[in-house]
Amino acid sequence: MAGWRISGIRGQFALILALAAVVPLIGYGLVSIFSLRSGTRESVIAGNRGSATRGAEEIRRYVSGHAEILRALASQLQNTGLVQWQQTTILRNYVLQFREFRELTLFDEHRRVVASSRVGAPRVSVPADTPIMFDRVAMSPLRVDDDLLPTSVFAVPLMRLNQPSGWLVGELNLEEMWRVVDGIRVGQRGFALIAAPDGTLIAHGDPDKKALVAQADNISRHPLIGAPEPAWRQFFDDNHLELLAVAARIEPLGWTLIVEQPISEAYANARRLQGWLYIAAGAALMVMVAVGLVFGRRFIAPIFTLQKATQGIAAGDLETRVHVRGGNELADLGRAFNTMADRLVELQENVKRQERQAMFGRIAAGLFHDLSHPIQNLGNSARLLAREDLDAESRETFQRTIEREVAALKRFMDDLRNIARPKPIERFAMDVNAAVAEMLESMRPEGERNGIVVEAHYADGPLTIDGDRFALGRVFRNLLTNAIQATAAGGRVAIATARAGDQVQITVADTGSGIPADRLPKIFDDFVTTKRRGLGLGLAISKRIVEQLDGTISVASEVGRGTTFTMRFPARDVQSQAAAS
Repeated sequence: MAGWRISGIRGQFALILALAAVVPLIGYGLVSIFSLRSGTRESVIAGNRGSATRGAEEIRRYVSGHAEILRALASQLQNTGLVQWQQTTILRNYVLQFREFRELTLFDEHRRVVASSRVGAPRVSVPADTPIMFDRVAMSPLRVDDDLLPTSVFAVPLMRLNQPSGWLVGELNLEEMWRVVDGIRVGQRGFALIAAPDGTLIAHGDPDKKALVAQADNISRHPLIGAPEPAWRQFFDDNHLELLAVAARIEPLGWTLIVEQPISEAYANARRLQGWLYIAAGAALMVMVAVGLVFGRRFIAPIFTLQKATQGIAAGDLETRVHVRGGNELADLGRAFNTMADRLVELQENVKRQERQAMFGRIAAGLFHDLSHPIQNLGNSARLLAREDLDAESRETFQRTIEREVAALKRFMDDLRNIARPKPIERFAMDVNAAVAEMLESMRPEGERNGIVVEAHYADGPLTIDGDRFALGRVFRNLLTNAIQATAAGGRVAIATARAGDQVQITVADTGSGIPADRLPKIFDDFVTTKRRGLGLGLAISKRIVEQLDGTISVASEVGRGTTFTMRFPARDVQSQAAAS
């Protein structure tokens, strides 16, 4: 027996499983785990409910505070005998002092404007109906404005001698309410949301779901919408993720604040404690048998070390290493793990270096691609202007070319600076046919140099839209340049204008190589290109410009037959056409 020993993983497992008296310990462990789960659930629900209740109260105070400000202003304006300029001054001072109020307007009992903080015509009006009454203040349903911020209209009735004498109406920016909702966090993945009584989503703390607020998504099917307080539910969402949700009402708005947290995170502590219970049970078994203790600890410790190190690598910490002593299979596995981690670090550095080199190359090639044509036109026009035998008409043409290309270069630099956040485009009535003709004059020489016919087809009569001549020129240049580069010598590139109902349609078609079907859905994305040169920004910028002008752009292509880009813009009325002319 002195020489008896068990080697290898199988022998060690057999020794541990052979230990006696495990049934009472298992029973105790099951009771402990059940009690732990029950207590943890109640504790987590109570904590999350407290967060929801505090958040609901903070939002109620936030809205109530601004309603009180509006009531105080109403008291200051009524029964004071102020003249219109004094009332206007007070309203503007309030707007400057309380930045949440975008506009304050005073109406008389006939709903006519008396004074306003706006210089122009007021945007707000006395609400026709008042679905929400908050501290004697009428509040319109929440909406998302053009800046994608939450906005509501508050209205306070004015009384004189107990008779209605008008309304004080204010447009309130409730962006701070979104910040409050963003600040309600439970754990790492627990977020809060607010829904109206009909289920319309008003705010959401999850950055990945904020777009649903702008889309006025309806969550009336949520199990906590309309549920009596106190309410909590465990359920699966549309992504099959199990959630724990608690709700708190925001009275008297009728809104519901819901705090959702993944079950895996909510009960993480309980599961960790449950793991410790398992470890304790194993330790108790090993205490019962000294040999089992020795072999068990020697076997389990390396497994836990490898598990933790594996999790560290999975989380992105490539510096994680393990220190497993001994000469058995687990020690070999630990050394193999360290070798793998070292190799991963080397591979990651190589990938980063290659990505940087590729990106710098694409940027350099793209800048050359986008700037070469305007610079070449500038050089040619400058050389021709220096000729003494040049007639006045040609000199004027070359001067226009220089001015146009300088403006295009400036616009290109502005586009690079504003890729992430495009600046608003100023709109003016413009004749589409004239803009297309101007661009055709610039691009036709490039087509001739490549042996390609560049032609235009114009609709009868002026086609007028609200547009920016420089911005659309950028779009036309991008599309025509791409078409010329994709077309072999002897081919054709055509740009055509047409009237399509209440819209103006512009198409750019070529007889080039076409675009594969699998690339079409992504050609308007940043840094995506089907060419060997270029940054892949031309079509992305073009799409943004078109959409900023309330237009649409689409593409149809067939490999080997050519590509057609179609743009549509809202047409201007007859008066605007006359102004453009």
